[in-house]
Amino acid sequence: MPETLFYAKAMRGTSRLVGHWLLIGQSSPERLAMILADTARVAKLGEPKDTPSGATVEAWSGDVQPPLWAARAASFLLMQMPTKPAPRDETEACAWAYCWLRNRDFERFEDAQAALPEHLREALAQALPDAWADRTSQRLI
Repeated sequence: MPETLFYAKAMRGTSRLVGHWLLIGQSSPERLAMILADTARVAKLGEPKDTPSGATVEAWSGDVQPPLWAARAASFLLMQMPTKPAPRDETEACAWAYCWLRNRDFERFEDAQAALPEHLREALAQALPDAWADRTSQRLI
């Protein structure tokens, strides 16, 4: 997939990532919004100025593209859940792969691939190489 198509898919998938977090986060949208913002700050995934409202995060899971810190925090949280969620479709998989490479620092593709949680290796098998190609084209910097 050419990098421009990948990037467009990954950006569309960020809403799905946030939606996935809302779907399985097991709390109110207000609480999940607070967890998302606090995670971004603590894990150094971005610096939200304010904690968004639950309604804002719900909008981000629909037609409103979330800020990158929200998608990065959602992927960070989803990848650590004991239920081992995985992307639900190709567009969401692109966002997961994009955020995986943004959240961690890898020198080689093989390192990024090997560091993936086991349950995500197959789910991101197609998206991760495209995310890496996008990263090496300097779009992620």
